[in-house]
Amino acid sequence: MAEVKEKETFVNPYVIQMDKFADSLMHLSKTFLTLEDYKGTFTKDEIEEMFLKITDKVCENCEKKEWCLGENRVHTYQMLYEILCAVEEYGAELNIELKRKLQKKCIMAPRFLRETLEVFENAKQILMWNNKIVQNREGYAVQLNSFAKMIQYTTRELDAGIFEDEHLEKRLKNQLKKCGVRMLSAVFYMTPQGKYEIHLTVKAMKGQLIATKEFAALVGNCVGRVMMPEQGERPIIGEEYCTVACVEGARYHTLQGVAKIGKGCEKISGDTFLMTDLPGGKKGIALSDGMGSGEEAFRESTMVVEMLEELLEAGFPVKTAVQMMNTALVIGREEVRFSTIDVSLFDLYSGTCEFVKAGASTTFIKRKDAVEKICSTTLPIGVLQDIEIDIVTKSLASGDYVIMVTDGIMDALPVGEQDALMSTFILDSNIVNPKEMAHHILGQVLEWTGEVPLDDMTILVVGMWKL
Repeated sequence: MAEVKEKETFVNPYVIQMDKFADSLMHLSKTFLTLEDYKGTFTKDEIEEMFLKITDKVCENCEKKEWCLGENRVHTYQMLYEILCAVEEYGAELNIELKRKLQKKCIMAPRFLRETLEVFENAKQILMWNNKIVQNREGYAVQLNSFAKMIQYTTRELDAGIFEDEHLEKRLKNQLKKCGVRMLSAVFYMTPQGKYEIHLTVKAMKGQLIATKEFAALVGNCVGRVMMPEQGERPIIGEEYCTVACVEGARYHTLQGVAKIGKGCEKISGDTFLMTDLPGGKKGIALSDGMGSGEEAFRESTMVVEMLEELLEAGFPVKTAVQMMNTALVIGREEVRFSTIDVSLFDLYSGTCEFVKAGASTTFIKRKDAVEKICSTTLPIGVLQDIEIDIVTKSLASGDYVIMVTDGIMDALPVGEQDALMSTFILDSNIVNPKEMAHHILGQVLEWTGEVPLDDMTILVVGMWKL
């Protein structure tokens, strides 16, 4: 995402209003980041508070209280500090020398030690929770800042892309009227890739119904471009006004297939995949491998894939979407539960594919007479607050295939030979149908291992062809 210029004047009142929203989110993000920071150790006041709690409980009825907490207070405090340092370094099992030293100085030594350990553990737990709150707050701050930048970027992109064309609008109105469609208004938009989007508020004349595909073809004839209804658009235009979005037709199309098997041939697999049409003429294919196998891993990877699908279909950039999911998995959890993310975004206008990986296995591109590999060394999402994401963009030719696999496939093959063997299995396959190719490759892997799968295995194959 390009950086947004801060001091720039916009005439469009909607842009100004969205800027105000974005500024408020950025201000809130900065406020979160200026609050209490991480604490690695206890302050002097906190240790003093622990000292008072311990002595109030232990020394209340002790005959040496006046001496230990009066003239000898410094040495008593030093004794407590030595115990705390020893516990922090070695745990509750103190060395014999320190225990003897405590017994010589305190007639209530066992109880003093017990109370010290209890108070210290409670204080340490509070310190850990406070640091967890700080970590969560930082995560929310990063998300707010990313969201604010996305609002600014998207608003400017829309504002820059919308244009007026009175001549084209008049021509559309007259042409559609001849075909039984009454047009109320039109919005023309040019995408950053130079493709047309036309949003028309229309209705069919009395007693008529117009198929949306036919309507898009009429619009295309008027503008001199191949137009089609936007994904998910209504199929029929009736006698009530509705807004229909027509987009420029893509130059490529994809077909995809999947083959999978659970650990030990179980029916439930911890691998989950996604295949969906996205805004801007893109096709999204995603594969997630949850930690472990079976039902629990399936629930985790399913949650990740469903969250990713929702964010991508809403128009979030894929990197932002993955970062937001990572924060959602990290914050608010005591235990670490991770999932890999492997995304392939096919641009059906340009014929390129963007590969986004977080802890995912190697992806293979089968070209006419070679196999290309895309590797990653990043961690899965859900492990660390700050995550690295590998992003690579490749141009694809008509008839190329993208093969995505989970760890179970690669780990089943001998270490050091995995990529070479997979490349051989893929290159030797002359199958055109992606689903059949996926099953063929999985069969080759299982035949090579000659044993029941030791982990969930999934293979996704996507072929792309020019229209």
